[in-house]
Amino acid sequence: MKAGLLEKIKIIKGEGFVTIEDTNHLTNKEFNDFIPFFMNLPYVKTAKNVNILVDSKFNNEVDIMLEEYGFRLHDENLSVYKDLNESSEQISDFSLKDLENISINEFKRVWEESMKGSLNSPSSLTMEEQMRSVEVELGPRYKRSCMVACENNQPIGVVIPHIEPGTLKEGRLFYFGLIPEERGKGKSLPLHQHALNVLKNVFKAEYYIGSTSRNNVPMVKTFEHNGCSVLTRNRVYKKNYEAFN
Repeated sequence: MKAGLLEKIKIIKGEGFVTIEDTNHLTNKEFNDFIPFFMNLPYVKTAKNVNILVDSKFNNEVDIMLEEYGFRLHDENLSVYKDLNESSEQISDFSLKDLENISINEFKRVWEESMKGSLNSPSSLTMEEQMRSVEVELGPRYKRSCMVACENNQPIGVVIPHIEPGTLKEGRLFYFGLIPEERGKGKSLPLHQHALNVLKNVFKAEYYIGSTSRNNVPMVKTFEHNGCSVLTRNRVYKKNYEAFN
């Protein structure tokens, strides 16, 4: 019965991490029954980091249980949805260069720069682990997703559009961000719209699912401006490698 609950949620496995999403499909009792079962799964026991997105509908009994298992509250985020068939085709001044056009070292340099000072909670993964996670999660065609955003041929940020594994039409951005000196200049809105157009026209996505920390007000406003509606609000719990030992 507990194994059947795996069908109600979404489990993302990356290089050294496991993430649970869509817990809103569980009841309080199902969540309480599921966690002990989940924590004993072999791929969870060997993961360096385990992340669980707890839907806002759950009471604090769930939080207490997760803390007893060594989890700590990391962040609170929101997930959004947009029908890409309703997406506007705005002309953009930005260009996107994937790993067929730039070196992986240049891509990693710009990505690392884009994460500095981000209003999202910092990742517990190193840059090498981040890259490996992209390869593992997105598969052999990951190079066409890893893109540096440029303006006047100068890097301004990173976007990683892709079709969510296990789906045919769900577009996501594995990462979206501007380097520090390009923030606050009104570039996030058009670049995000440009990325949505790439999801629609290049990756053939029909809808977009995005997420960000509730503390990242500029990104929340970008979602709102570009026609995204809030799907869920979650508390993000994390357990790192040391907690398993």
